[in-house]
Amino acid sequence: MYPVPAFDWMPLLPGIALWALALYLPLSLPLGRFEASLQDGPLDAGAQQLVLVIASLALALAVGVAVQLALCWALGPGWASSLGLMAVLAGLSWGLLSRASRD
Repeated sequence: MYPVPAFDWMPLLPGIALWALALYLPLSLPLGRFEASLQDGPLDAGAQQLVLVIASLALALAVGVAVQLALCWALGPGWASSLGLMAVLAGLSWGLLSRASRD
C-alpha cells in the first residue's frame, strides 16, 4: 500500500485570499437577517458585532475557497489568482468612483 499524498494548499492560498477579499463586502451585505436575529438574542452589542464579523469573514473565506477551486479546475491556478486580483481592484475602483460621485 502506498500512502495517499496530501493535497498541497500553499499555491492556492493567495488566490483564496484575493477571492475572499473581493467577495467580503458583497457577501456581508445580505447578512441583515442574521444581524436582526442576533439583536433578538442574549448577546451584548460588542459580542453581536464580533459574531457578525466572524460569520461574514467565514462566509467570504468559504466562498473564496469554492471560487478559487472552481476557477483552478476550469482555467488553472495562475489564471484563477489573476482574476481574483482583478476582482479586488475592480471592487476598489468601483468603491472609489461611487464615493467620488457622491461628492
